[in-house]
Amino acid sequence: MNFSYYWYETAHWLLGPARAASDITKLLFESPDNPLTNTAYGRTVSAACEMFERTTRRYEKPSFGLHSTLIDGKQVAVTERTVWERPFCNVISFERNFAGAKKQPKLLIVAPMSGHYATLLRGTVETFLPTHQVMISDWEDARMVPLAEGTFDLDDYIDYMMGMFRALGPDLHVMAVCQPAVPVIAAIARMEAEKDPFTPRSMILMGGPIDTRRSPTAVNQLAEERGIEWFKQHCITKVPPSHPGFWRSVYPGFLQLSGFMAMNLDRHMNAHWDMFDHLVEGDGDSAEKHRDFYDEYLAVMDLTAEFYLQTVDKVFVRHELPKGEMMHRDKPVDLMSIRRCAIMAIEGERDDISGIGQTKAALELTPNLPSDKKLYHLQKGVGHYGVFNGSRFRAEIAPRICDFIAMHGEKIQAAA
Repeated sequence: MNFSYYWYETAHWLLGPARAASDITKLLFESPDNPLTNTAYGRTVSAACEMFERTTRRYEKPSFGLHSTLIDGKQVAVTERTVWERPFCNVISFERNFAGAKKQPKLLIVAPMSGHYATLLRGTVETFLPTHQVMISDWEDARMVPLAEGTFDLDDYIDYMMGMFRALGPDLHVMAVCQPAVPVIAAIARMEAEKDPFTPRSMILMGGPIDTRRSPTAVNQLAEERGIEWFKQHCITKVPPSHPGFWRSVYPGFLQLSGFMAMNLDRHMNAHWDMFDHLVEGDGDSAEKHRDFYDEYLAVMDLTAEFYLQTVDKVFVRHELPKGEMMHRDKPVDLMSIRRCAIMAIEGERDDISGIGQTKAALELTPNLPSDKKLYHLQKGVGHYGVFNGSRFRAEIAPRICDFIAMHGEKIQAAA
C-alpha cells in the first residue's frame, strides 16, 4: 500500500508549531509599535515568515467571487445557484439580475477534473457572463465524498455528462476545457446514436486529448512509457481517516501538484523569489498578483483512483477513442454517429499539455457531420492556460466562440 498520503498529513501536523511561531513573528515585525517594522531588516523577516507560511499551507477551494457583470452598458448583480447535483459534481448557474428582452444562449462549461478546482476557469466564466447564460460543472474533491457514495470512473463521468445535457437542454451549448473533451464528445456520440432530442446544439473542445498520438507531449509520452501498473503503484493511495472520504482510493491532489510544479520548476522558484523581493521592497501590488495566482494554482483536489487509472489507460495508453474501440456501458462510442451537434476545436500554438492536432482530430473523426458544422482555430502565441484564459483568449478566442454559438443556435431536429 502507498502511504504517501499519511506521510503528507503527518508532515502538516508536525509543521503546526513552526507555522504558529512564524505567524507570531510576522505579526511582531508588522506591528507599528515595533521600531524595526519599517526597516529593511523588519521587512525581510516579515517577508520570510509569509513565504514560509505560503509554502507550507494547505490551500482550500477558492470561491468564484463573481458578483456582477456588465450587460448592455449596465452593471447587474450575479448570484450562484446550484441547478444540478450529484455526489461527485454539482452544476452552478451564474444567475444575472437582468430582465433583457433577448434570450441569450445557454452555455455549460465543463471544467477539467484533473487536479484543480472549477474556479481555475473564473476568467472563462467572467468573459461569457455578459452574452450567455453560463453554467459550470463544479467537481467535488474525492477526499470529501464518503465511501458509501460508491465509485466514480470514466463511465460514470460520461453518465454525468448525459445527465447534465438532458437536465439543462435541449437548447444547450457545451464547452469542454482540456480533459473533459473526451467524455463530452463520447457522451454526445452516445446521445446521437440514440437520436436523443436533448443532444447539445454545439460543443467547443479546447486543448483536449482526443488523439494523443498526434504531436505527443511529455505528459503523453510519460503515460505510454510507464504503463498503467506504474501509475497504480506510485500514484494511488487511501484517504486518511481525518477526511469524509476515509479509505477511498484516490490520486491525491498534492501528488498532482508536484507534477505540475516539476514541469516548470525554475519558473515557479523565480516567481516565489520575485514575490519575496516585492515584499521586502514594499511593492504590495505585485505581491498581491502573486498571491492571487498561487492561491488558485496551489489549491488542488483528489481524483478517484478508478477514474484516473481508467482515463490514463483508455485515453493516453490505448487511444481507444480515435481507434474506434472505446466502449461505454458495453455500448460502442461511435464518433461516426455525430451528425447534428456542431464542433469547434481550439488549440494553442505553444500548448505543452495537449499538442497541436490532438483536439483537431475530433473534426476528422466525425465524417458524417457536415463541414459547415465544423470549425478549427489555432491560437498563435499561447500555451495551454492561454487557450481558455488571459488577454488573447478574451480578445481573439472568445469572440470566435460567441460567433460559433450564434451560428449554431437553431434547434437541432431529431434525425429520422
